[in-house]
Amino acid sequence: MDQFKGQARLPKFAVPKRYDITLKPDLTACRFAGSVAVDLNIVAATSFIVLNAAELSITNGSVSFTNRDSSKVLKPSSVALFEDDEILVLEFPETVPIGFGVLAIQFEGILNDRMKGFYRSTYEHNGEKKNMAVTQFEPADARRCFPCWDEPACKATFKITLDVPSELIALSNMPIVEEKNDGNLKTVSYQESPIMSTYLVAVVVGLFDYVEDHTSDGVKVRVYSQIGKTNQGKFALHVAVKTLELFKDYFATPYSLPKLDMIAIPDFAAGAMENYGLVTYRETALLYDDQHSAAANKQRVATVVAHELAHQWFGNLVTMEWWTHLWLNEGFATWVSYLATDSLFPEWKIWSQFLDEITAGLKLDGLAESHPIEVEINHAGEIDEIFDAISYRKGASVIRMLQSYLGAEPFQRSLASYIKKYAYSNAKTEDLWAALEEGSGEPVNKIMTTWTKQQGYPVVSVKATNQKLEFNQSRFLSSGAQGEGQWIVPISLSFGSYDVRKNFLLQTKSETLDVKEFLGTSIEDKGVNSWIKLNVDQTGFYRVKYDELLATKLRYAVEKQLLTATDRFGILDDLYALCVARQESLTSLINLMGAYRDEADYVVLSNLITISYKIESISADAVPDLLEPLKQFFISLFQYTAERLGWDPKPGESHLDAMLRGEILTALALFGHDLTLDEASRRFQAFLEDRNTPILPPDIRKAAYVAVMQRASKSNRLGYDSLLKIYRESDLSQEKTRILGSLASSPDPDLILEVLNFLLTSEVRNQDVVFGLPSSREGREVAWAWLKENWETLLKTYGSGFLITRFVGATVSPFATFEKAKEIEEFFATRGKPSIARTLKQSLERVNINANLVESVKNEKDLADTVKELAYKKY
Repeated sequence: MDQFKGQARLPKFAVPKRYDITLKPDLTACRFAGSVAVDLNIVAATSFIVLNAAELSITNGSVSFTNRDSSKVLKPSSVALFEDDEILVLEFPETVPIGFGVLAIQFEGILNDRMKGFYRSTYEHNGEKKNMAVTQFEPADARRCFPCWDEPACKATFKITLDVPSELIALSNMPIVEEKNDGNLKTVSYQESPIMSTYLVAVVVGLFDYVEDHTSDGVKVRVYSQIGKTNQGKFALHVAVKTLELFKDYFATPYSLPKLDMIAIPDFAAGAMENYGLVTYRETALLYDDQHSAAANKQRVATVVAHELAHQWFGNLVTMEWWTHLWLNEGFATWVSYLATDSLFPEWKIWSQFLDEITAGLKLDGLAESHPIEVEINHAGEIDEIFDAISYRKGASVIRMLQSYLGAEPFQRSLASYIKKYAYSNAKTEDLWAALEEGSGEPVNKIMTTWTKQQGYPVVSVKATNQKLEFNQSRFLSSGAQGEGQWIVPISLSFGSYDVRKNFLLQTKSETLDVKEFLGTSIEDKGVNSWIKLNVDQTGFYRVKYDELLATKLRYAVEKQLLTATDRFGILDDLYALCVARQESLTSLINLMGAYRDEADYVVLSNLITISYKIESISADAVPDLLEPLKQFFISLFQYTAERLGWDPKPGESHLDAMLRGEILTALALFGHDLTLDEASRRFQAFLEDRNTPILPPDIRKAAYVAVMQRASKSNRLGYDSLLKIYRESDLSQEKTRILGSLASSPDPDLILEVLNFLLTSEVRNQDVVFGLPSSREGREVAWAWLKENWETLLKTYGSGFLITRFVGATVSPFATFEKAKEIEEFFATRGKPSIARTLKQSLERVNINANLVESVKNEKDLADTVKELAYKKY
């Protein structure tokens, strides 16, 4: 039996074709019993059957294999569950005959509280606390509910039956075919599913209500929520119906099931899960309340619903062959969710916000401890950690880069043929490249292999000499170190106008381009339209470093608003990244930021705010004397927009202005702007007295809460206690997470510690604790001490899922000394777990990057003069 231990994949001698599963959850005792009969094709002579199982107890004497031809029943001589490998090994006294047969197993398990496998979630109904039973199987937790071949390539059909209390709603992937009542219990049987992977099987049992609609071709769509919250499901329902119709056209393939249910689960580790025909969500990602949800919440619901429904084709119908190709699922669904949202809500200009996806991908991939998009997975325990910004965000970004290079029409046509070809089966990355290559005639595989099989990305340096541009590529690392690697880079250029463009592939380390024909003048010309911008509209996944001449021209073009918002964003973000890598000075970054004083665009300002927070944090460690003038400079940068937007929503204003108002006011509060803090306090008091007052609409609530916490401390805790009161009285998850995300922004470490201890009480759901972790400089020491003290508790609660990585990342990354990096490393040396190994290395690398940056900033000679001049300059 030991030969099967320590293997990444199951042996291939038995192939599952169909599962007949019965489950009987006990919601009071929090246990479940079940049975499974698997139709198997034995394809090689063996006396073993090996499948996945974990945390299940197999009923003695219940295991048998019946050969279909001879009807001979074989009983195993040995049944062993290897928990470390999560496999069930059945040894038979004789060879199992080749051909078809049925494997039958009975088992029992616990409805756990860890938000994975078959688990329990709690809710209140008429003031009484109740349990519901929910499944979350991706990536590898179907084995915690029933013994199975728990690998994406082992697709089969599923016939599911549930025995549940008769007053409850019981849902699964397929429509109900029969319900039989027997006193307090009922047996619910579902239609057999099409062929699918185990990680997409789903079951939910609890008290729910729903809203319903149909697509134009008759697919029944429902949004389920707790009783009393159905109105909050209407927006998601509208998005779902429209999105199913859109994707049917885009993929040239209809949605493949007769119904689609979407359901809000109170305890849910991820944002949502694309189970075939029964998509599960956190409440914040599915429910939208007209009165108490912000514009950002509405956008989140739309993009998450579109993401999950994209998976019904890309992931569920066509499935990755193994977790190495996870990015095919997640990168693609992320990219296409923007396509759908843009089609439904063009006024949101959602593609400009795709820049946030690119930036997050570039940030993580700028680390030496990143990983390639296609990453080897050798154990189920390693899968959780790759549900990260590389698989989702870099994945989405390289798809967008490729679509931009090939053109929208050939790209869409090729995708449709890929879906048709691999429907109801599995595909690898190379299969997608082959389809796109065939449809476009371009060398897609050759280009894209450089982006998916090696980690990292290039910085393209560009230098102007005479009438030529010199391009050089090298791997970009945030540490400033020299990196290895070479990419085939789709370069796009604009020369003084978006009508004058040039595109080419940079296939070597360096290349020179004669640009005489594009300039109409000398490259040294100081004219207003003599700027040259690389990576037009930021469709490429790379950084750009300009020489001084080109950078000066671009700064002028930013100031005079001659560039698109997307390009203004890119110039700022690239210079910031180069500053972190110590390839450009902080002085030059602050000088460039001064050119954005009249900026009005949401996505540019949002990034400007994020960069300001980082500069403030680094400067506080490096040059504390400059902290006040720096804050003054940031306040002056954002005041123009704050005054334009005001505190109150304007009739007919844009969705983006609504989101921007909250972010700008939050920034002014964090930088200690007294007028903002006073006004926030006044409005907060009015809100405390009347929760329906129009004076504190949802879009600015977070800003007001952060402002209140800026003045809260252990000795002046009125604001803190008031926020806790609102938290306790609110039934809306979005409101609760808004408050949790504000509490730790107090500058008082003693109060931050109280917040951290509150997070571990029963008042905060396990899924939400990470929202309350402090990200401030004042909070980092106390958060680290708290993490060390509570590490065992946190491991027990979160150790087997991906949320544990959030605690490590959030607590470790804000530090900025080499000594602290050492101390953290020593603490985890004896407490590490495989599931946090990658995150810990990445977080320590970030600490070292911060520490190097602090040392570098200390030595900048012109920084103080530049900051003071910009801070107190009159405009």
